[in-house]
Amino acid sequence: PGSKHHLITDATGIPLAATLTGGNRNDVTQLISLLEAIPPVRGKRGRPCRRPTVVLGDRGYDHDKYRRLVWDLGVKPLIARRGTGHGSGLGTQRWGVEGAFAHLHWFRRLRIRWEIRDDIHEAFLILGCALLCWRRLSSAVDR
Repeated sequence: PGSKHHLITDATGIPLAATLTGGNRNDVTQLISLLEAIPPVRGKRGRPCRRPTVVLGDRGYDHDKYRRLVWDLGVKPLIARRGTGHGSGLGTQRWGVEGAFAHLHWFRRLRIRWEIRDDIHEAFLILGCALLCWRRLSSAVDR
């Protein structure tokens, strides 16, 4: 059986949290655990931001149960409804997470799974996310 990467990013595509599950699991089942795994983000004065204010998702995340659970965490879900036509506008805002997945697939060990053990593959996933963050920070410093 294969495995599946689950990733939550900020609006610019910087990974905030990542998990690894079996390939037969639905993506929406990892939404709450990903939101809870986001570390506090410092920035402006005051208390660090613990969770995002909004989470975007495609039609695969359209389940009323998970919408309620996201609201219970204090996060507004912007999730496309199933059965509605394309062009909801979310696709233009979701490019960050799609770009992060594309960048993670630059790493051969994440694109093609060679490891048998899940913990080693998850370690490579976390290392890949750290490298994406480091590359983004180093390019921002060079500007």
